[in-house]
Amino acid sequence: MIGSLRGAVLERHPAGEVVVEVGGVGYRVLIPLGALTQLEFGAPAFLFTHLHVREDAMVLYGFPTRDERDTFEALIGATGVGPKLGLAILSVHSPGSLRRALVDDDLAALTLVPGVGKRTAQRLLVELKSRLAVPDFDVTGGGAPVTARAEVREALSGLGYAPDEVRDVLTQLGDDGSVEDLLRDALRLLAVSRA
Repeated sequence: MIGSLRGAVLERHPAGEVVVEVGGVGYRVLIPLGALTQLEFGAPAFLFTHLHVREDAMVLYGFPTRDERDTFEALIGATGVGPKLGLAILSVHSPGSLRRALVDDDLAALTLVPGVGKRTAQRLLVELKSRLAVPDFDVTGGGAPVTARAEVREALSGLGYAPDEVRDVLTQLGDDGSVEDLLRDALRLLAVSRA
């Protein structure tokens, strides 16, 4: 198995593919779209890789960080998530923002990924929480929010704020605090953004 590549970037394709030359051999590597900006033509590159073997092909996937590769491997282990969808998810969300979406039960964030509808997003929420070691996961499935941020999300949605507004304001909040404090801060930020 190929675990990493270090070499020079020979080609870059906007669709998320690079060719990295290592010791005179060019490796075609599929990467998340966000990684393209980090890999300049002719510049040295280092990628953590995952070799995906199918009956008809061997495809190499590359990632700038070990966390991205590990997240990709956790994603493709989920039911119904192949390498193409796993790469699409990491093209939209960093591992940190994906974990945040899972902690916040943010279906809207998951549906930003092309090919992920509401039903698929609901299934991914449940399955990925256990695969990606998301903190404060309620394994009993009682349906109750398990974090202060999740309760704030639910409260803001109940007050009629749009999913985009809720997601944006949650990214501005700190990780610590009571539900009341976080909700007060969120409402203040929303009032300022609407003014």
